[in-house]
Amino acid sequence: MSEGRTAGDTGRDIGRRRRFRRFLLVAGALLVVLLGAVTLSMTVGTFGMTLPDLLGTLAGTGSRQQEIALYTIRVPRILIALLVGGALAVSGAILQSVTRNDLADPGILGISSGAALFVVVYIYLTNGGNYYSVPTLTIFTMPLIALAGGLVAALLIYTLAWRRGMKPTRLLLMGIAVNAAFAALIVMLQISFDVKDFNRVLMWTMGSIWGANQSYVLAVGPALLLLVGLAIYQSRYLDVYTLGDETAEELGVNVERRRRGLIAIAAGLAALATAVAGSIAFVGLVAPHIARRLVGPQHRYLLPVSLFVGMVLVVTGDIIVRNLFAPIEIHLGIVISLIGVPYFMYLLLKR
Repeated sequence: MSEGRTAGDTGRDIGRRRRFRRFLLVAGALLVVLLGAVTLSMTVGTFGMTLPDLLGTLAGTGSRQQEIALYTIRVPRILIALLVGGALAVSGAILQSVTRNDLADPGILGISSGAALFVVVYIYLTNGGNYYSVPTLTIFTMPLIALAGGLVAALLIYTLAWRRGMKPTRLLLMGIAVNAAFAALIVMLQISFDVKDFNRVLMWTMGSIWGANQSYVLAVGPALLLLVGLAIYQSRYLDVYTLGDETAEELGVNVERRRRGLIAIAAGLAALATAVAGSIAFVGLVAPHIARRLVGPQHRYLLPVSLFVGMVLVVTGDIIVRNLFAPIEIHLGIVISLIGVPYFMYLLLKR
C-alpha cells in the first residue's frame, strides 16, 4: 500500500512538473510573439518608423514627430489593445468553465452589449451624443457606467436562465436573446443621433480603439489588472466546476455562490473592456480554446495563457485595421469576427 501510494504520488509529481514546464514553454513563446506584435505595431502605420528610429525614440533621441506618433498615438492604443484582449480572453475562460459550455463568450451572452448600451445612453444624456468630445471626467466615469451595464446584463441573463438549477444550454440561448435585445435598443437610440455622431458611435459599438489615449488607460487599467489577478487567484474553483455541480458540492464548494461571484468577475472584465473598445466579440470564445489546446484544462495555466492569446489577437487585429486600407480604418470588431465566426461554426458542428 505504502509503495503503491509512493509510486502514485511520484507519477503525479512528474505529471505536474511536465505540465508546468509545458506552461513555461508556451508562455515564453507567446511572450515572444506578443513582443514582436507590439514592436510591429509601434513601427507600422501612416507615419512609418524603422526599428532604429523606434529604438532611438525610446532612448529619447527621436524627432518631435516620432515622439508624438509613438507616445501620443501608438503606445496608448497598444496598451488598450493589451488590456482589452487580455480581459475578454480571461472573461471568456471563466464563463466557459462556470457554465460548462464551450460556446460561452461575453459578447455572445450579451454582457458586452449591456455595457455598451449603458455607455451609449450615458454619453448621449451627458454630452449631447458627441462621443469623441467627451470630457476627461466622463472618460473616468464611463467604466463605472459600463460596469453597471455588464453586471445588470449578467444578472438578467442568470435570472432568466435559472429554473431549479442552471443548465448550460439554457444560459447560452438566454444570453443570445438578451444580446439581440440590447443590440436592438442601441440601434434605436442611435436613430436620435445626427449623422456624424451616429457613424462615430456605430464605429465604437462595433469594436474600435481609435482615439484611445492615456486617460482611457488610466481609467480602466488598474481595475482590469485587479480583476485578472482575482480571477487567477480563484482558478482552483474553476477547476472544480469542470467536474460538475454535484461533485463540486461534495468537495465543499458552495456552487451557486461561487458561480455568481465568478460570473460577476467575468462581467466586470468584459464591461470595462467594452467601456474603452466597444463590443468586440469572439476574443473570449477563441482565446480560451487555443489556450486549452496548448496547456490543457487546468485553470492555473489556462487563464494566463488565455490572457496572452487574447492580447496577441487584439494587438494583431489592430495592426490589420490600421494598415490594411490606410488611411481608412475598418472596425476592429469586424477583423476579430472574421477570425472568430469560422471557429464558432466549427465548435457548433463539433457539438
